[in-house]
Amino acid sequence: MFRFAGIDVFLHWSWFLIAWYEIQIRQGNYSSPLWNALEYLALFVIVTMHEFGHSLACRQVGGTANQIVLWPLGGVAYVDPPQRPGATLWSIAAGPLVNVVLSPILFLLVLFARASGWQTSLPDAYNLFRAVLFINTVILVFNLLPIYPLDGGQILRSLLWFGLGRARSLKVATIIGFVGVAGLILLAIAAQSVWIGIMAVFILMNCWSGLRAAQIMSQMENAPRRVGFECPSCHAAPMVGAFWGCGKCRKSFDTFETHGVCPHCGTQFNATRCLDCGSMYPLDAWIVPTDLPPRL
Repeated sequence: MFRFAGIDVFLHWSWFLIAWYEIQIRQGNYSSPLWNALEYLALFVIVTMHEFGHSLACRQVGGTANQIVLWPLGGVAYVDPPQRPGATLWSIAAGPLVNVVLSPILFLLVLFARASGWQTSLPDAYNLFRAVLFINTVILVFNLLPIYPLDGGQILRSLLWFGLGRARSLKVATIIGFVGVAGLILLAIAAQSVWIGIMAVFILMNCWSGLRAAQIMSQMENAPRRVGFECPSCHAAPMVGAFWGCGKCRKSFDTFETHGVCPHCGTQFNATRCLDCGSMYPLDAWIVPTDLPPRL
């Protein structure tokens, strides 16, 4: 759709279908469908601002954030903050903070409209202001639920990271997320809400992926380190084991053992990612010169 501050914003095609559906079922709230469209446009703007909060905060701590995708269940900011609990915490918390800042502004607008008598003179505009305030509040409250991968669940994981470490904090957060999913499923049944059910399934899939990732992280933390190599950025020695994935055949291998060549399909990789800090360097840059004293 557009680019701002070097961040590309994409809109999934299904967004238009859901927008049309939502506008149709809420036509009775306004005198004209145009107001329904403005309400859905306000939702689009609030979600976009929320995701930009994540992206800009991630960049502020030295991470990578170049893409945002908006779709019917909300938005996704593809952020890759440095693997530190503080950096991750700020990158995640900045999204809900955007809604926190918007809340008093929207609340004052509703109070102004009420004091000006818009309920009778401009009922459509008054109802729109109220709806936008409600939308922002729902986005804020829902995202702060301590259910992984919602913002609240990721904030909880980042706080646990300080004391439990990277892998165990993710494992605890995903287990709590499974409990939250069970609650959402019960809520979906009680409210007979298809949307809540779809959201519960989406969260369940992400909780399962997060749990698998936590298990892999635990294996990585306990893996032996390779002698004679270190990351040029964080100076961590690479792990011994098949922890690197081939982007072509999707199989895992040890890139240092095979000199950057996938043993399954023969693809040559010119750079290797550090699994500790995420930096990418050519394999030769990882070699520790033998004439240098050992790093203390």
